Formats: sequence, structure tokens, C-alpha cells
Amino acid sequence: MNIAVLGAGSWGTTLAVLLAEKNYQVRLWAHRPEFASLLQKERENRRYLAGVVFPENLQVVEDLGELAAWAGMIVTAVPSQAVRETVAGFSGVDLEGKILVNVAKGIELGTGLRMSEVLLEVLPGLKPGQVAALYGPSHAEEVAKAQPTTVVASSSSIETAEKVQEVFHTSRFRVYVNTDIVGVEIAGSVKNIIAIAAGISDGIGFGDNAKAAIITRGLAEISRLCMRLGGDPMTISGLSGIGDLVVTCLSRHSRNRYVGEEIGRGRSLDDVISHMNMIAEGVLSSKAVYDLGRSLGVEMPITQAVYEMLFEKKPVEQAILDLMTRDPKAERD
Repeated sequence: MNIAVLGAGSWGTTLAVLLAEKNYQVRLWAHRPEFASLLQKERENRRYLAGVVFPENLQVVEDLGELAAWAGMIVTAVPSQAVRETVAGFSGVDLEGKILVNVAKGIELGTGLRMSEVLLEVLPGLKPGQVAALYGPSHAEEVAKAQPTTVVASSSSIETAEKVQEVFHTSRFRVYVNTDIVGVEIAGSVKNIIAIAAGISDGIGFGDNAKAAIITRGLAEISRLCMRLGGDPMTISGLSGIGDLVVTCLSRHSRNRYVGEEIGRGRSLDDVISHMNMIAEGVLSSKAVYDLGRSLGVEMPITQAVYEMLFEKKPVEQAILDLMTRDPKAERD
């Protein structure tokens, strides 16, 4: 199978190398032509994944339409807010028989759509059963070093999920399958927002009690939104749910936790983002999920607090006070 990976950040590059090492013919697409040329010349992504050499069967290309026509499987690894614009670049390509695997985690601003829904809206003729999500606790920095990692491949078609499992599975990158793509995408997207909250807690000097509360009550918010959208609540106890939530809230590799930590230390959002090399998906997703939750009548107090701190410049101390002084209620409400 010919495989195209769209997006030459750390995660896209890591997956492209993993697939090439499995002897697939892989082509990696970078948004900026000059960056694509540099990657092809240096045979290494020194900006985002230094030290990982490209196998010979991994090539870097610039022509998106030609690439999409060539590939039997297309992996979208661009930032979530860029998925629509990117896939529109090959909307005229015949996608019959192809599988699209999305690995970007986020909810689209303005529409509230999950990434699989964006793909289906933009690409005429694409069927739900051709789309999969590959999510889970999987920092590129560790996968690139062949450290043990587990993820889940989800699609409304079990055959598609199993094909993705077959393609990506290795002795160090274990892939499970399920058919609840709604739950997988919601869990994998909202956890980034909760990680920002966990980082803020670290930044202002709170301890383990506060972090545990954020993770646990954040999981409750994810579950509520998942069920409201028709997802299976059991998915939230899996790899894309509690697995990804825990690693993103605790890991030193987590960009979202880092953003929160710096906000908690008193830096402005603009200052933090301007000094980052990579995108923290939870920042814009906090607005998208806040809007989505309000439109659906889903109570998401941690998400609301993060949105207010990031976009309405609400003081951190006030946001925490508001969370802690909400009316007492039963744990399962």
C-alpha cells in the first residue's frame, strides 16, 4: 500500500518513519514547499524531530493533489484547525477505495465539527466507512524512540479500523480497534483542554490533590459531551479517554500542559504561544468546545474556566474560586 502522510510536524514525521520502517512506500507532505525541500535534502526533520533519520522509502513531496491520487491510505496529521483547508486541496481526487486516517485532535472552530465530520463535509463521495481516527496516549518523542505505546484505531466500519490496525501495528506500537469514532474523537480532543487546566494548577503551585480533581472531573465533562453526541461512555475509560487524558495532564512532553503551567505562572497567552515551536491544540479547541457545550446544553465548568482564562483574560485566582464555590452536588450529576 502507498501511504501519504499530510503534515510534517513531530507526529506526522514520526508516523511516516514508523510506516516506512514497516516497508510501506511513504510520502510525507509539508505545507511549506521550502520546508519540504529541506526535509528531502537533509533526510531528517531537525526542526521538529531531530535525530530521526528518514528511511530510503520515505520521500517528501510538495504536490498535494498528485500525492492524494497516488496513495491508498491518507493520514491527516496537520493541526486540527488546518484540516479543512488541507484536504480541500485534493477535493477533486477520486477517493474510491482509499482510507483516510485522521490523527489531528481537536474540534473545528465555528462549526463544532469533529475531524472525521470535516473530512466528510469537504471531500465529495467519501463515505463514513472510509474514515478512521488514530488516537491515544502517544507522544511523538517516545514513539520515535520505539518506546512502548498503545493507541486505538476507530471507524464506523470495523473492517476499516482493522485495516488501520494492520498497517500501523508493531511490536512497540500496539493498536486496538473500536467502532465508536464519536467517543474517540471527543475524548481525544477535549483532554487537551483539561491538560491546560492541569498545567495551570501546576503553575500556581497546587499539589497532587488538585491535579487529581481536575483529571477526574475533566473526565466527567468529557463523558457528558460524549454521551450527548451519541458516543459510548465506555470509550472514555479506554486509551483515547482516560489513557490520553492522564498522559497529557502529567507528561513533560505535553504542549497543552506546558501552556497551562506558564499561564499559571503569570505569563500571557500571546507571550506563551509566540515562543512555542509547535501548536498546542487545546488553546483553540477550548473555544470550540466551550461553544459546542453551550449549544448542546452540556455543563462543562472546567472547559468554561479555561476558555475564560485564555480568551476573556479572567484572573486565574478568580476562575479557581468560581470553580470551587459552585453549588454542591452529587458526584454523578
